[in-house]
Amino acid sequence: MKYLVLFFIILNSTYSAQGLTASDTSEQSVRRYQSVIKSNKQLVDFIEYTFVKKGIPRHLKNLAVIESGLDHTQVSHAGAKGLWQFMSGHANDYGLTDDNRTDMYKSTKTAAISLQNLYRKYGNWVTVVAAYNCGEGNIQKAMNKAGSRVYTDFAPYLPSETQNHVKKYLNAGYATGELEQILNDYRNFATSKKALAPFNSKYSNSQANLAETKLNGAFDIDEIAEWLDINKEEILAWNPKLEEELNEKGESNFYLPKDLMVNFLMNKNEILNNSLKN
Repeated sequence: MKYLVLFFIILNSTYSAQGLTASDTSEQSVRRYQSVIKSNKQLVDFIEYTFVKKGIPRHLKNLAVIESGLDHTQVSHAGAKGLWQFMSGHANDYGLTDDNRTDMYKSTKTAAISLQNLYRKYGNWVTVVAAYNCGEGNIQKAMNKAGSRVYTDFAPYLPSETQNHVKKYLNAGYATGELEQILNDYRNFATSKKALAPFNSKYSNSQANLAETKLNGAFDIDEIAEWLDINKEEILAWNPKLEEELNEKGESNFYLPKDLMVNFLMNKNEILNNSLKN
């Protein structure tokens, strides 16, 4: 009986995933997206190069296409700026200054880290695009109301602007020939253990409240721990291969809970100076 119920859950999730597709496949829509990309080829190449290095699919360039039309001078009515339409608080969380939100290269590198963190948390790019638009808080509220982590289940509880944002992303993916890649990633998630785990389990609560940055070998882990008022063992629990990678490569991805990451980034220079004295 248990396996029969699980079968129908998987079948239903797969069906829901298949209901997600491009809503505008008109020639006009395709030409519009392709024109933006063609007119900014050098920038698009840089975005794709940056993303591929971080293990992010090339189709995420389309997020910048729908966010700003690849116009780094774009400013929204809410005060979001640049290619990636960073709000001031979001940018500062990742160490990006307000002025650098319009810097095409620095903001793209910051966007890559932000997108990685969101994917680590949500497990599919469709939900990542939604969260990038409306914030993680609104995603969590929608999931709670739907009792599901699957986008097609909780989408009706999201702001209409966010639902339209996801539609635009799928339309852009269709225009660039990457729609199937987006949907395959989504289908894989919709039938995964993470999607099907009981919604109230600790699985959802313990998932990646972690932010990411780069750390080089000049930083002393003990100094970081002391500054953040935590144990070194906690840092290594979040970063099991940190010492090994710093020793072998001289740098490593560095993960901390978001509140600690903000503290670290705000005091990064002073922590580094103290590390160099040791």
